[in-house]
Amino acid sequence: MGHHHSHNHTHAHPDLKGRNLFISILLNIAITIAQVVGGLMSGSLALLSDALHNFSDVISLIISYVADKLSKRKASFKKTFGYKRAEILAAFINAATLIIVAVLLIIEAVERFQNPQEIESNLVIWLSLIAILGNGFSVLLLKKDAESNMNMKSAYLHLLTDMMASVAVFIGGLLMKYYQLFWVDSVLTFAIAVYLIWMGFDLLKDSTKVLMLFTPDSTPIHKIVDEINTFENIKNVHHVHIWQLNEDEIHLEAHIDFKEDITLSQFDIILHKIEDFLLDKYGINHVNIQPEFGKDDAKDVIVQD
Repeated sequence: MGHHHSHNHTHAHPDLKGRNLFISILLNIAITIAQVVGGLMSGSLALLSDALHNFSDVISLIISYVADKLSKRKASFKKTFGYKRAEILAAFINAATLIIVAVLLIIEAVERFQNPQEIESNLVIWLSLIAILGNGFSVLLLKKDAESNMNMKSAYLHLLTDMMASVAVFIGGLLMKYYQLFWVDSVLTFAIAVYLIWMGFDLLKDSTKVLMLFTPDSTPIHKIVDEINTFENIKNVHHVHIWQLNEDEIHLEAHIDFKEDITLSQFDIILHKIEDFLLDKYGINHVNIQPEFGKDDAKDVIVQD
């Protein structure tokens, strides 16, 4: 087995994901408490549903926080990959809960639309403003990491949609105060929920692909095999597996049939070329090649067991 790791992790910025998540957790706990109290006092379902939102944020942020901590743990004999997939699992759970929260919101909005209620609007306006600021701050904290990390994206989406929900509640509060339009509350809730499902579904799909060991979209197996086949002395490449461990690591394993009975040191030279090629061109950073010469096995690129 030829094995060699090329880890090119250049972290100029310190990893602040954990710290940012922790701040967001505290903020959201505070907002949740304020909104539950306010919702009960004002009779605003929108505020209470916003509080439920914030509570689901707290849960999802905690899941993301734990996953972030776990993913930094060292590998061991029992867990040879460590907890590198914890974040993907967290993203999966959070995306699923996003969709569930959205469905509940839609049901609630429809019921509410059929019988709008009188609401104490001043309280709604102030509390939703607090929530907008709190969630807005959390959103800004997580935004940078959300672009490159599925776990952070799932936490970020919970907060972003929550912030939008609070904006909707705020607008609803103003319209109720000045125009007595109590139905706005439910229409806005409905719109936010639809957006939630839209975003959550994408994330659910992406995290499922990784968990199911599907080949990443950016990795064309046929092309890779054809290109490796052009290397000197290589007869064919077969039994290929390409999968993503987490967002930083793509693994490739394959059997390579050689034209001649080369020495191990000759194999190492070819292996290095293959590894450099895979890393530079396709970002595959873990390569595991089984060299063969005249071995009698199935030569299909994808071997079906």
